[in-house]
Amino acid sequence: MSVLHYPFPDLPAEGQTLEVAPGVHWVRMALPFALDHINLWLLDDGDERVIVDCGYGSDSSRAGWTPILDARPQPVGRIIVTHHHPDHLGLATWLAARDGASLHMTLGEYLAGHAIWHQLPGYAVPDMVAQFRAHGLDTARADALAARGNAYRRGVPEMPSRYHRLRNDDTLSIGGRSWRVIIGYGHAPEHASLYCAELGLLISGDMLLPRISTNVSVYAATPHDDALGYFLDSIRELCNLPDDTLVLPSHGKPFKGIRTRVEQLVAHHRERCDALLAECSAAKAAGELLATLFPRELDTHQVMFAMGEAIAHLNHLEKRGALRREVGADGLTRFVNIN
Repeated sequence: MSVLHYPFPDLPAEGQTLEVAPGVHWVRMALPFALDHINLWLLDDGDERVIVDCGYGSDSSRAGWTPILDARPQPVGRIIVTHHHPDHLGLATWLAARDGASLHMTLGEYLAGHAIWHQLPGYAVPDMVAQFRAHGLDTARADALAARGNAYRRGVPEMPSRYHRLRNDDTLSIGGRSWRVIIGYGHAPEHASLYCAELGLLISGDMLLPRISTNVSVYAATPHDDALGYFLDSIRELCNLPDDTLVLPSHGKPFKGIRTRVEQLVAHHRERCDALLAECSAAKAAGELLATLFPRELDTHQVMFAMGEAIAHLNHLEKRGALRREVGADGLTRFVNIN
């Protein structure tokens, strides 16, 4: 399959759902930043329903969920969260309290969410800003990130205090069908996707998106991580699924063509690495290379992701033996092409 196929030309209307497979309903909600929407999934489960991902913790998202959940009498029995980012975890506690639903996510995502929410060492805003300054982010943009404070709490008003742990290859029974948990890395610590062979469906979360490249960043807590390498290995594993699998992504429309999309993403990151290598004939810091990877104006929210992604690509090239890391007398971390 050389191009992606989009079987659903229409989007679900606000406050409504669109059935994409028997018992699988697509919900779409607005987001308050440049990535302007998220797809959420509501699964029939006998006398109950299962929610996969919850939406950003805002009044508008609560208002979006209310008519959908009130439209049918079945309570929500389980909530599955693919990963800890605010647009996925944001309303989990609120939704769980509504019907007494249980919450299911991986250990890595539960702990990462708490670490950011509680501003633990390595996950706190001052640590992130210090990491970015050490990688050459200019004072004005670093100060803007520091002044913004803990934006995570605005998207996740309340963190859950208990959960059921998901592990790789766990099998969940939903609506009389088996859904296999597939753990992926790089975008988040232990991102959980869900695959149903009977329906030919993959709820991919953020691991596989049809039109944009998932953000891959390095946390201050793990400054030498090869997050990009982990991500590329994870999406290549998804190629073991049938290529006619219907992928239900968190952003963009459902699509078919897993192998094509993985090939596109691998090529995209190869091109980014090549562009960085060309710029690093002399030692460069990540902050000096933002325009190479993102040749457009970035707002403060986007700068956070851009710096994390630049560091991830530079770390990956270092792991491959293509770049050497240097810490200068000024304390800045730079990378230089060793060929």
